Amino acid sequence: MTKYLFVTGGVLSSLGKGIAAASIGALLKARGHSVTFVKLDPYINLDPGTMNPYQHGEVFVTDDGTESDLDLGHYERYTGLSMSKRNNYTAGRVYNNVIQKERRGDYLGATVQVVPHITDEIKCCIQSAGTDPKVDVVIVEIGGTVGDIESLPFLEAIRQIPLDIGRQHVFYIHLTLVPFIQAADELKTKPTQHSVNKMREIGIQPDMLLCRTDRPIAQALKRKIALFCNVSPEAVITAQDVKNVYEVPLLFHKEGLDTIVAKHLRLKGVPKLSAWKQVVRRLSTPVGHVKIAIVGKYVGMKDAYKSLYESLVHGGLSVRHSVQVVWIDSEQVTRDNVTAQFSGCQGLLVAGGFGNRGIEGKIHAITYARERRLPFFGTCLGLQCAVIEFSRYVAGLPEADSTEFTPQTKDPVIDLLPDQHTVVQKGATMRLGAYPCKVIRGTHAYAAYRQDKIMERHRHRYEFNNRYRDAITKAGLTISGVSPDDKLVEIIELSDHPWFLAVQFHPEFKSQPTYPHPLFSAFVGAAVRQAPVSP
Repeated sequence: MTKYLFVTGGVLSSLGKGIAAASIGALLKARGHSVTFVKLDPYINLDPGTMNPYQHGEVFVTDDGTESDLDLGHYERYTGLSMSKRNNYTAGRVYNNVIQKERRGDYLGATVQVVPHITDEIKCCIQSAGTDPKVDVVIVEIGGTVGDIESLPFLEAIRQIPLDIGRQHVFYIHLTLVPFIQAADELKTKPTQHSVNKMREIGIQPDMLLCRTDRPIAQALKRKIALFCNVSPEAVITAQDVKNVYEVPLLFHKEGLDTIVAKHLRLKGVPKLSAWKQVVRRLSTPVGHVKIAIVGKYVGMKDAYKSLYESLVHGGLSVRHSVQVVWIDSEQVTRDNVTAQFSGCQGLLVAGGFGNRGIEGKIHAITYARERRLPFFGTCLGLQCAVIEFSRYVAGLPEADSTEFTPQTKDPVIDLLPDQHTVVQKGATMRLGAYPCKVIRGTHAYAAYRQDKIMERHRHRYEFNNRYRDAITKAGLTISGVSPDDKLVEIIELSDHPWFLAVQFHPEFKSQPTYPHPLFSAFVGAAVRQAPVSP
């Protein structure tokens, strides 16, 4: 019988349900169990693909081309699993499925209601992840906060699941807040009590509480929380702030979380955590540090670049250096201040994005990296900006641009993909998911990958315009990766530069702390060689 573990949140958002769920998955996997995840998001959008990164953060892309919630990135990084369309459902997708069934007559004329039709659909979404007989535990994270009106159908659905499969196969974990009030000089449990009471009103009694706090919780306070929230004292887990998020699985294990879960769900096994301990040890004892600038237009919302940031950390792990990220707003970069903006940086990364806001700042940053021989890495739009910059200032095409920014440009070195010219709808219509790429030997790209063929995840509508391929390569740009049919440029670089490389795909979506992506390892390594700094 497949087991189901539900993670809910209370008091306020951004407490870290995604990290918590991913950490629990890592612990169960370390015990030898097969796990998978489902993220349920209460918003009405069909997927987060058209949502503003300032509101929602990064759009994570899976191998099958699903534009998903950023928490799926946590799941993949912590467990090494590959997520797909069946791992993320929104309220919009659930309601759309129900409406389609009603239109087909599947409900035989019944009045379609939230209960049972919407809740049944949610249960189908959850249980579809557990149909694989190899999966021992399905970890389900409910987005939002208990008390939100849009979360109610999801909470009602998970309340019903023990009635269907038996309470012994279900475990409820509630993440809550235990704040320290400076004036009173004490931790306060009342927010947790109210949050759990709200869950119990819905009909869900948590089996465990993860208490987010900035300091240890004394045993006496744990006993108080346990008494008022109707859980055992050992199931009150301190979820204390940590220096890096990769400490969380070890912190949970020290608190006994995985032992309690395994006992309730009747799971065997002893956790093997040597890989996690090595990651944490390397993070806490670097031999040096390096400063790398991320240039983008969403730097005010760092979750918009969550995978990029984590991939730089992973790249640092591979060369035993900590990475200090400097966030640079591309709208604030000008030709006059570019030197001051990047002073002290040993590497420069231009991030992806959409639209023309901040583009000129990115191009100025790339010029700086190219001329100062500063290690440079561009992802997705970063490649397109690098092509525009090289075309303007090296290849003799001063009006080079992308048709995304200047539709009537004289030299459209970046243009729409051929199959994008007739696209009207914005959602889920880009080139999405994993595609193969041939890597050219004798290049920086091949030195990093050491493979002739790779698979990387994409999310873009525009591409290198092949009409300009000969002119730009003759000027000195090296094309070091192409699609198998040679029609799409995937990787570019400068052979006479210490490390100047850009890719059309998103390598950050495949990096993990235990298996850093080779391009990020190579980039951070080049930055370390540029100007190594002692810790």
